[in-house]
Amino acid sequence: MDIMKSFSLEGKVALVTGAAYGIGFAIAEALAGAGAKIVFNCRNQDNLDKALADYKAKGVEAHGYIADVTKEDQVVELVAKIKADLGGVDILVNNAGIIKRVPMTEMSAEDFRQVVDIDLVGPFICAKAVIPGMIEKGHGKIINICSMMSELGRETVSAYAAAKGGLKMLTRNICSEYGEANIQCNGIGPGYIATPQTAPLRERQPDGSRHPFDQFIVAKTPAARWGTPEDLMGPAVFLASDASDFVNGHILYVDGGILAYIGKQP
Repeated sequence: MDIMKSFSLEGKVALVTGAAYGIGFAIAEALAGAGAKIVFNCRNQDNLDKALADYKAKGVEAHGYIADVTKEDQVVELVAKIKADLGGVDILVNNAGIIKRVPMTEMSAEDFRQVVDIDLVGPFICAKAVIPGMIEKGHGKIINICSMMSELGRETVSAYAAAKGGLKMLTRNICSEYGEANIQCNGIGPGYIATPQTAPLRERQPDGSRHPFDQFIVAKTPAARWGTPEDLMGPAVFLASDASDFVNGHILYVDGGILAYIGKQP
């Protein structure tokens, strides 16, 4: 067996939702580096055009389409376009997501539903759309971007934690229901990742000290640092490749060890 060949994604079509920037962009870049054809979606043309330019600057030939993952008709149309243009989807990465940090008693039901709709219902809609084609092909990989909040709770993230906990169980159920069709569905649970969105939480204070939240995260992480989008590249390629053909229903936490660590005694 050529072990390195088992990690190759040559000839595979990978749909990475919400991959215009951040974690999704890094995962798409990694899959492209392993040989996959990259497809991503945006909800508007301006974001799509910017993302296409960013991929081109990285040397990645990506294919972008307009689609909202919460709209089933748009997702069905998206998957049909991908099949017509590139061939059926071999790899789906459900990355699109949002978070709203609001105390639960102050959060409107409308905002709660919006988070759940994008972070949980969206992956359901996308998986539902690609699974028939994967069954027809005789193989498929689905990677759901979960979170440490799939396991933990924290102040102000009730909707996000509910959605990501549900996504963990959707992952296991897709495994249970379609494993016999040679479809592997696994999750990646990132820890705290250094992205432009989290940059304000890592800014140095006027006195030169670290931001209190930065101090908190570093102290709680055995690796003693924030993760980077690049830390997610290897796990994504593994779960998208033949190397993980007997890994199913698993959530791979890429968190620097936070979930394993109770913290230092004060």
